[in-house]
Amino acid sequence: MEQGIIENLITELTKLPGIGRKTAQRLAFFIVTMSEEDAKGISKAINEIKEKARFCNECFNITETKVCSICSSSSRDRSKLCVVEEPSNILVIERSKSFNGLYHVLLGALSPIDGFTPDRLKINELIKRVGRNEIKEIIIATNPNTKGEMTAQYIRELLKPFKVKVTRIAYGLPMGGDIEFADEVTLSKAIDGRREI
Repeated sequence: MEQGIIENLITELTKLPGIGRKTAQRLAFFIVTMSEEDAKGISKAINEIKEKARFCNECFNITETKVCSICSSSSRDRSKLCVVEEPSNILVIERSKSFNGLYHVLLGALSPIDGFTPDRLKINELIKRVGRNEIKEIIIATNPNTKGEMTAQYIRELLKPFKVKVTRIAYGLPMGGDIEFADEVTLSKAIDGRREI
């Protein structure tokens, strides 16, 4: 086997997020030993998603149709809208089975230094949705970091003229975590977000 084709595959795999050279190398050699059927299945799935995937016209989740299955579902609570940064956030929230409303994907978070200004995100589309729908609560579920907090504050300000409740997901100590291992910011947020028991 020529070194060139393996090296090419390793280079391509390192383009994936979180995949360094060593992991790419392990994956490349694993792919070589896979059955031809399994390898072609992966290749087919990648081609298919690149050909068919698009953003939902309503919420900007990834879908094959104009409107995703969540937005078109009659069993969802249309009075609640959860705002997330990326489509992958929806998968995590849905897996928790703790939310039955609708979503709105911003496709990023505010970060002017990286070129992520409000006009690059789906914030104007969010405001239009709030204006035309009977949404009673907006749950801002952006990441608990500087970019996520800046985005949450910006959206909160924009939504002030609307008669809608704006909430932020709680964050702090994870279940099963030890206080002695928590950093000051996490512990501070946990204390700020306390609730009556």
